[in-house]
Amino acid sequence: MSEDRYPQVTSPRSRRRVGPFSLRQVTIAILAVMGTAIGVTVATVPVGSTAPGLPVPEPSAFLLGSPVPGLRIGDLAPELVIDQDGQHLQLMDLAGNPIRLADLRGKVVWVNFWASWCPPCQFETPTLRSLDERYRTRGLEIVAVQVQQTVDAGKTYAARYELGYTIGADVTGDFFHLYRGFALPTQFFLDQDGRIRQIINGPMTEERATAILEALLPPGRSGLPTASPAASAPNGS
Repeated sequence: MSEDRYPQVTSPRSRRRVGPFSLRQVTIAILAVMGTAIGVTVATVPVGSTAPGLPVPEPSAFLLGSPVPGLRIGDLAPELVIDQDGQHLQLMDLAGNPIRLADLRGKVVWVNFWASWCPPCQFETPTLRSLDERYRTRGLEIVAVQVQQTVDAGKTYAARYELGYTIGADVTGDFFHLYRGFALPTQFFLDQDGRIRQIINGPMTEERATAILEALLPPGRSGLPTASPAASAPNGS
């Protein structure tokens, strides 16, 4: 008999292939990729709620370099002065006024290194604004040091979100390096004597920041978060 009368039958297993891989191998690979994607999504979903028009906190930091040995708990926080070309340069706020930690003795100081171009810093803005309004009368002073951006950019951001705390202009990033930072935002919580009590490399949730501040501030009523009207975003932004 001719072999043409009996065509070769291909088994289902041999047909179910995608290139050099079996259908089962391809399916497992697709499921693994989907599982990884879901895990990343869950890990980076913004948490918390904020007033309308403000960013939402996100649990991640913007790395500017590799982690390096830095300041330690219990250290006296460096004064916001750098030596450059034989001159002492003082950190200034957005209005050109000097910011001196020595002038803030007796207060709990939250030094926050940030930038408006840094997404995690944007997400953290509502937390700083809310806690500034809540704890200012208890003796909290927030010094938010903007890193590597222009004074005008800081003014625009502060006006847009109606920020009432002090913002320092670290245009060159030298003060950030003075504090041995490597991520934005980076937080230093100082006690009334100017000593570092907490260091956080990354954005703060309101709950975590509240716990730190309640432990550092003198007893008293914290009050309720003060709602502020959200500024409208400019057209085209």
